[in-house]
Amino acid sequence: METKVRKGCEESYREAARLLLSGDIVSIPTETVYGLAANAMDPQAVEKIFAAKGRPQDNPLIVHIADLRQLPLVASAVPDSALRLAETFWPGPLTMILPRSAAIPDVVTAGLDTVGVRMPAHKGARRIIELSAPLAAPSSNTSGKPSPTSAGHVYDDLHGRIPLIIDGGRCAVGVESTVVDMTGETPRVLRPGAITEEMIAAVLGRADTDRAAKKGLRAGEKPRSPGMAYRHYAPVAPITLYEGAPEDTFHKICGAYRPEDAILCFDEYRPRFREMGFRRVYSLGPSWDHHAHDRRLFAALRRFDSTRAARIHAQCPREYGAGEGAVNRLRKSAGFVCVRCTDRQIIGLTGGTGAGKGLFCQYVQALRPDVRVIDTDAVYHGLLEDPQSGLTEALLALFPDAGRNGRIDRAALADIVFHDVEKLDALNRVSHSAVLQACLEEIAACPAACVLLDVPLLFQSGMDRICTMTVGLLADRKDTLRRILSRDGLTAEQARARMANQPRDTYYVNHCDLTLRNGGSREDLERAAKDFCRRYLPAPAAAADL
Repeated sequence: METKVRKGCEESYREAARLLLSGDIVSIPTETVYGLAANAMDPQAVEKIFAAKGRPQDNPLIVHIADLRQLPLVASAVPDSALRLAETFWPGPLTMILPRSAAIPDVVTAGLDTVGVRMPAHKGARRIIELSAPLAAPSSNTSGKPSPTSAGHVYDDLHGRIPLIIDGGRCAVGVESTVVDMTGETPRVLRPGAITEEMIAAVLGRADTDRAAKKGLRAGEKPRSPGMAYRHYAPVAPITLYEGAPEDTFHKICGAYRPEDAILCFDEYRPRFREMGFRRVYSLGPSWDHHAHDRRLFAALRRFDSTRAARIHAQCPREYGAGEGAVNRLRKSAGFVCVRCTDRQIIGLTGGTGAGKGLFCQYVQALRPDVRVIDTDAVYHGLLEDPQSGLTEALLALFPDAGRNGRIDRAALADIVFHDVEKLDALNRVSHSAVLQACLEEIAACPAACVLLDVPLLFQSGMDRICTMTVGLLADRKDTLRRILSRDGLTAEQARARMANQPRDTYYVNHCDLTLRNGGSREDLERAAKDFCRRYLPAPAAAADL
């Protein structure tokens, strides 16, 4: 069979629709990955998907619709909660598990009485559905291989097996849609993706994630969603996944690497691996950038097949919020061969001045006395007061005019660096390194299973790299101004100048695994701390273990 590749346009969309309505299959672009589509109402056409992919038939398919008017064709019942999610996230990378309609054949649902439904955000995909019918469409790859995020990936896997590939460019999201089961009392995420559990809970008030999304199916357990069973997304070479703080995973890989191996790592570590003489080193993006991880993951995994690597060592992103999608795919690509590299939970808390970080830490410690809280501002000031630390000596060598009787005058130091970027950078290099080392020593010396670091400049200092979770605390600017004025004795002009030098909320949203909002009252912040402790902290250790 000849496989044609057509650029996305109205003419090619109509050609795809003609093939689909005649019972054939076509690869179509979506914002997540490329899908191998067939008319969802035509069981013989759907059978061709399984044949082309070599896909096991107990693995259900997702049905794609173009608008809400098609939803009753696919689902026999749609709860109000599902409609609220549809209003919020459709079109987009969210699949909802709903009771199936009688029009959906068993081959689509693997015999289940439910069906996965989504409305893709890609305009070309929706146009093809409008011109044809609701489409059953798993990813357009040979079963088990990394999913395709470009038309070239599809061609590599399926040329000669399908008649047409619509080239819609690189996929914007890069991992398959989030799948959430809406048939129970609580929405349950079966497959993580770009729409996170936290985002769903923000709309509906609650949500959770299925155990199998993190640990894989138990023996004999039947998949309720695509992507739950089997070893998925796998290159030829076996993968070992290293989980934990990025700095710990880096050192663990260094100890395991052999010259015939390859490495999948974060941007910060690629030059360090290369400086050590390691070859075949590819990057997922910065360690904090979960969206880059999603976009780059499958292309990177496919690239390894051309390297003849014997083994692949992969740094694992942090598994919270938007990071869960890439972590889920990496675990499946590794067949759940994972190495734990950090022996405790280390949480980096950050946010702008006046956001309420100190009070949040107090609430956490009151709720969980077993958690060790480290205030890095206090660590910095302690180092300045300690003549044995070496920090004062190092700073006086850089800024002699900030010295008063052999000690640092912090006000004078602030005046020196405030308007000089180069001097501020020099101060940060020295002080951040000293604070990091002091924190590492304190963490190593304490027995706590969980450490909460209060770090105003978490990412700027590089301290995020020793963390297993990063959290940003956000607050309204008027509340922030009020706290700064009452706490620091500044004028309103001085307080606003300080706030102007702080990153905006979008910085923390983009960099942190999770963001929490300080609602402005102590009660709101205490509730946020309680919810955080319940959802994200490890179970308290027995008293004898502390």
